[in-house]
Amino acid sequence: MNGRPWTMGDLDAVAALEKECFSDPWTRRMLADSFLSEHFHGVILEEGGVVVAYGGVSVVMEDAEIQLIAVSEMYRRCGRGTKILDDLIEIAKSHGAQRAFLEVRVSNTSAQILYLKGGFRGLYCRTRYYPDGEDALVMIKEFD
Repeated sequence: MNGRPWTMGDLDAVAALEKECFSDPWTRRMLADSFLSEHFHGVILEEGGVVVAYGGVSVVMEDAEIQLIAVSEMYRRCGRGTKILDDLIEIAKSHGAQRAFLEVRVSNTSAQILYLKGGFRGLYCRTRYYPDGEDALVMIKEFD
């Protein structure tokens, strides 16, 4: 199971998976704008030429923000989310980051478990962060 960098050619597949995975998905335009940022780095996992997982991280100086992680439903709980998270952390470190942050819905316990296993810890809560009014848990991982 090897990841590879995003290319512009992956944008439609990533946007489709984003819609499959989230109730408030990033639009194709939002994904494209992130991809075009000099600070953004994305990774893709494929099965049989089909994008089944992706992630994105932005790195600015010593801080990294995990912006996106998604895994197609039929490929969840078999290591793909962990692989994407590990790849994003390695990318962040290679670009000089000392720590990574992310936001996760307070109701998304499976993602929180993934992040806790990956060495993240809860930092604080952002109330009414999401468009539907749900709170976000901000998590951090300090690199060694």
